[in-house]
Amino acid sequence: MGLAGKLEVDVELKASGDEFYKILSNQVHQMPTASSRIQAVDIHEGDWETPGSVKLWKYTIDGKTEVFKERIHFDDKEKCIIMDGVEGHALEKFKKYKGIFQVINKDEGAFVKLTLEYEKHNEADEPPSQYLDFGAALIRDIDEHLVKAA
Repeated sequence: MGLAGKLEVDVELKASGDEFYKILSNQVHQMPTASSRIQAVDIHEGDWETPGSVKLWKYTIDGKTEVFKERIHFDDKEKCIIMDGVEGHALEKFKKYKGIFQVINKDEGAFVKLTLEYEKHNEADEPPSQYLDFGAALIRDIDEHLVKAA
């Protein structure tokens, strides 16, 4: 099977795909307001809007508080946000961990394709399914927040 893997899920949006992209690419300081799963997002290096900036997320998954330090990259043309794991609980479980959020606008509506790319420490380690579920739930929380704010 190999140590490297990829998990994907598509989540339909009720809110504008452009608004979703905007909040996740350069307004993540709003995350604790948008989702009770997120306790804080802080700047570690750079700022809120510059690709390559490093942010520290504090969140709750499966009833446990975790942290995730990521270096963010984004492509405005493709509406793609890439969060490369630098430190945190996910990187204790995996050698490499990357979350990719791509907003895809359709004729009517939009959806977010969430892809988790990872590398396990050992062949027997489980894939990060709980993180995929967490990411999908976070997307739905943000979507609901944007719909209420509209």
